[in-house]
Amino acid sequence: MTEEMGNIDNAIEASQKTVVSREKETGEDAERPKGPVGLDIGTSHIVMAQNKGKNIHTIKQLNAFFTIPYSKFTKKILVDNEVTFFEKGDMFYILGYSAENFANMFNTNTRRTMEKGLLSAREDEGINVLQAIIGTLIKRPKNPGEVICFSMPGTPVDSGQSVVYHESIIKMYLATLGYNPISINEGLATVMAELAEDNFTGIGISMGGGMCNICLAYLSVPVITYSIQKGGDYIDQMVGVSVGEPATKVKTIKESTFRLARPAKNRIETALHIYYDDLIHTLLHSLQDVLHSSDKIPKIAKPIPIVLAGGTALPNGFKEHFEKALKEFNLPIEISEVRIADDPLNTTAKGAMVMALSEEI
Repeated sequence: MTEEMGNIDNAIEASQKTVVSREKETGEDAERPKGPVGLDIGTSHIVMAQNKGKNIHTIKQLNAFFTIPYSKFTKKILVDNEVTFFEKGDMFYILGYSAENFANMFNTNTRRTMEKGLLSAREDEGINVLQAIIGTLIKRPKNPGEVICFSMPGTPVDSGQSVVYHESIIKMYLATLGYNPISINEGLATVMAELAEDNFTGIGISMGGGMCNICLAYLSVPVITYSIQKGGDYIDQMVGVSVGEPATKVKTIKESTFRLARPAKNRIETALHIYYDDLIHTLLHSLQDVLHSSDKIPKIAKPIPIVLAGGTALPNGFKEHFEKALKEFNLPIEISEVRIADDPLNTTAKGAMVMALSEEI
């Protein structure tokens, strides 16, 4: 019992640590972790987190691939240039950031293993590719049975899709590597990473590329979890269709120069404003409906915070737009404030690592 409480104390301490993050370098070997691991398996990126000294260290890999025809000559060039790939049949599957470099050279898009937060049914090799991408980040653990906590989306309320298959495939693969895999809801991971000072009580919302994940937690217990299958990709696609531009161009503008805090300067920025507001209102409508229809809402003595994480919450002015929209909705729980996570892109991985620490055997 004392050891178990010690693990929890370590997890709470870790939730208050700073994240030191970096991207996976081309040709860099996967790590062989010693100690619990957090793994954020997102539509856009996969992020691995470890507890190291005074900080939590994360490393991320692009969750994407690109295929080129097989030839012995090409294989030698790929190996010599430390390109990350595997071969199957008559094709090379270029992985992660290496895939992005190839796509840019050919002026086209990468392919993805996941769509709207779940394994893509449109990619026959998607599972094998996802496993290979995870394999660029982690090897077998030094100690068999090491705890690894991976992120899982909540059940979508706006579609009939199930998360069971997605979760089972990932759990089976991580188990074959020698880990003890445990899943954590992505919204709960946001709570675990950001709400230690609030006794892990509040609403965590992780806004990624494929979906938005929502969790109402009370004293770290997930009371309500769900997702909507709208996220950053939805914004990119709908803006692209509306203004006649490729979604990849929209994404580049959104992530580089776009600011929600200032008036739109052109058609693309106008459309970005419109679809960001559409996403925020869709999310808050779902939150209002789900909370009002639930009989699980605990009696909480004081107002609770909402914390926003994920790449879709990054544009300057997003918090203010969210707060303004929130006033239009009638939630059965009083909200104290809206916060943006300290490190939105790595929040889920950090929260998963915190949970892994608390579950360490």
